[in-house]
Amino acid sequence: MTKTTPDLTSHTPMMRQYLTIKAEFPDILIFYRMGDFYELFFDDAKKASDLLDISLTARGKAGGNAIPMAGVPYHAVEGYLAKLVQLGESVAICEQIGDPATSKGPVERKVVRIVTPGTVSDEALLTDRQDNLIVALYQHQQAFGLAYLDMTSGRFVIVEPKTAEQVQAELQRLSPAELLYPESLDSANFINGRKGLRRRPDWEFDLATANTLLTKQFGTQSLSGFGVDDKPLGIAAAGCLLQYVKDSQRSALPHIRAIISESAASAVILDAATRRNLELTQNLQGGHENTLAAILDKAATPMGSRLLKRWLHLPLRELKTLSNRQNAIAALLQQDIVFDLHHHLKQFGDIERIVARIALRSARPRDFARLRNALMCLPQLQTLLLDCHQEHVANLLQHCQPLPELQNLLTTALVENPPVLIRDGGVIAPGYNKELDVLRDLSAGASEFLAQLEAREKARTGIQTLKVGYNKVHGFYIEISRSSAHEVPDDYIRRQTLKNNERFITHELKQHEETVLSAQSKFLALEKRLYEELFEHLLPSIEQLQLLAQSIAEIDVLNTFAERADTLNYVKPILQEDSGIHIEAGRHAVVEQMTTEPFIPNPVALTPSRKMLIITGPNMGGKSTYMRQTALIVLLAHIGCYVPASAANIGMVDRIFTRIGASDDLASGRSTFMVEMTETANILHNATNKSLVLLDEIGRGTSTYDGLSLAWACAEMLALKTQAFTLFASHYFELTLLAEQIDSLANVHLDAIEHQDSIVFMHTVQEGAASKSFGLQVAQLAGVPKNVIQRAKQRLAELENSQAPTIAATVAPTYEQLPLVANNHPILEQLSALDVNDISPKMALDILYQLKEQL
Repeated sequence: MTKTTPDLTSHTPMMRQYLTIKAEFPDILIFYRMGDFYELFFDDAKKASDLLDISLTARGKAGGNAIPMAGVPYHAVEGYLAKLVQLGESVAICEQIGDPATSKGPVERKVVRIVTPGTVSDEALLTDRQDNLIVALYQHQQAFGLAYLDMTSGRFVIVEPKTAEQVQAELQRLSPAELLYPESLDSANFINGRKGLRRRPDWEFDLATANTLLTKQFGTQSLSGFGVDDKPLGIAAAGCLLQYVKDSQRSALPHIRAIISESAASAVILDAATRRNLELTQNLQGGHENTLAAILDKAATPMGSRLLKRWLHLPLRELKTLSNRQNAIAALLQQDIVFDLHHHLKQFGDIERIVARIALRSARPRDFARLRNALMCLPQLQTLLLDCHQEHVANLLQHCQPLPELQNLLTTALVENPPVLIRDGGVIAPGYNKELDVLRDLSAGASEFLAQLEAREKARTGIQTLKVGYNKVHGFYIEISRSSAHEVPDDYIRRQTLKNNERFITHELKQHEETVLSAQSKFLALEKRLYEELFEHLLPSIEQLQLLAQSIAEIDVLNTFAERADTLNYVKPILQEDSGIHIEAGRHAVVEQMTTEPFIPNPVALTPSRKMLIITGPNMGGKSTYMRQTALIVLLAHIGCYVPASAANIGMVDRIFTRIGASDDLASGRSTFMVEMTETANILHNATNKSLVLLDEIGRGTSTYDGLSLAWACAEMLALKTQAFTLFASHYFELTLLAEQIDSLANVHLDAIEHQDSIVFMHTVQEGAASKSFGLQVAQLAGVPKNVIQRAKQRLAELENSQAPTIAATVAPTYEQLPLVANNHPILEQLSALDVNDISPKMALDILYQLKEQL
């Protein structure tokens, strides 16, 4: 789309006003208020027409050409904003702030707020059970700083990834709605293709400016109290992010009270491939069905659902925190209150986001009503958990104490079911303000006055059918039937003639009408002022309400884990600092819920003396399921959740790596094999002796010998040098020989039974190597033509009877250069016995032919 830069002098005053405002916001859409519509012009109109599927019209001309225009109704604007935000677009809302009655020329307008994907707080623009984050990324040389903010809760965090791969993993974890990055950012492959990209000038990432902005926001002299002094790159990113948010909100941000630092030392690191392969919150097709979160997330509140997903993406290595969570779950199960508590928690709703909207002064009347209803539920919550004496639950309850003053304020100030918007009136409850009650009575027509007037006029005129009434179109009136019209007094003034009645007005009634109409405007103005005062009453309690929301969310997650443990037959794993993974009858949390057949549980035993399992068996036999379920059980243990097994003893791991399945990345010029090798390289470089590594079919994308050699070398390195806890699935049966040469390596296989030409998968893990791969039987199950299967069997027999070389290796304890020929090779012995000074050239040639034949 070609950008147009209209000449201001050639436009009407209104268009000049629009273009002046547009010049301040050249890169975002301007919603320019005109009457009952928000209008867009020029390139904005063309873009909005395409994105929103609305009509493109024209208004006036510029340079002889019609000015493109498109518009949306103001009363339906939320739906259009939601669509634009989902597409990664930002919108500046430009409202009329001047009085049309006193304005000379166009009514004064200004941008009152900027709606961006990462800073929205409106309920209609958000997905209630997913976090909506804005991220800022900064790079200095080869180091990175990253800051992220949840505007709907005030959670502000910085982290300093060490590598581009870690940056990519963080961005996948956070899935930002908006991403700010400096103009000078190098190696930006990990941000390409993302929605909501915002390129910012480098000076916005200045460290000194960031420190000033952040300390001013938090009301402190330094950032030392937040423990982030050692993360200058993260602080620089946070400074840019905070300034961007301030510019877009154009209001104070009292709910952003602190900044915290996330450290890799306290978390289990998951790279981008691992998050994708384990399908934690998103499946491989990009949806949310059949994921770990879909199985676990039965949270009663949206804020609990969001917290649960954050825990899934940030497993911890802090044994004390995990033990607290486990013990809280056990206590809830012991008290047998899980289902009652779940039902009660539903009544709290999403107070986390309500509190944020109150802090931003954008809360609507029903937000206040929901907060009131939530506060009314606190005493019952205390009663439900009265006998739950577990320490962690008790600490959470400390922040859930009843707040009678706030509850009483909202109860007396608001009607039971307020309207959606304050502009409609009827939000403030009767009795809250005497002046408002008087104006409300007047604006409603003062029914008592009208009744008295009707009785008085009936007595004065003798017309018993006389009625005093009111409607919004014609105002107040005295209605008399046609048959009695001749009896009306002289001071009655005809206002309206109907089919069977005549309507009149008197001087007294006219005065009352003017009083009522004046009272209506005063009533609405006073009600709006009283509504704004509610924000002032609640702002001092923002911190207390945020702690309340956080505690309710965590109680919700712990109770959800307790319900899942009870419903799905999960057990409490034993956690320990020592290395090792022991799982009895482990199950795949997702697969067991998706399959109609009974799930076959399997054990896992990894110890310091048995660190690697080479897993063989047929395709479809369950190797990938077995490996993934192990990783998911370990991950669940590291978020404090119970696990799908009959028993589990889990040692702390520092990282979980998976290399399972692959697809090409043609956009970046990478084949399937290249993607596989890139992920494998990342594992070999970064795994430690406390990592859990899952490798599936390494080397399958190249020739047999190349692939086997790669798989062999990778297994050797992980077993001998890295010494990571490893599950290594492969169809290369030669790898099973490693178990005879490396003490810490063992063979297991997925069992299957062959009957004639068919195969039955047992899905049970057995010790030792598989006897065969059953590839032809699986191919037959898949529907490969019988003649192809028959020919394959013939060719297989030929290959098995051939003298094809097999790999035999002498394992070296270190990765030094190995000799080309073993020292005890027969050829070396013959050569050593030769006296080269005592043979003729003809004899030497004969010996050479003999050696060649032997080779």
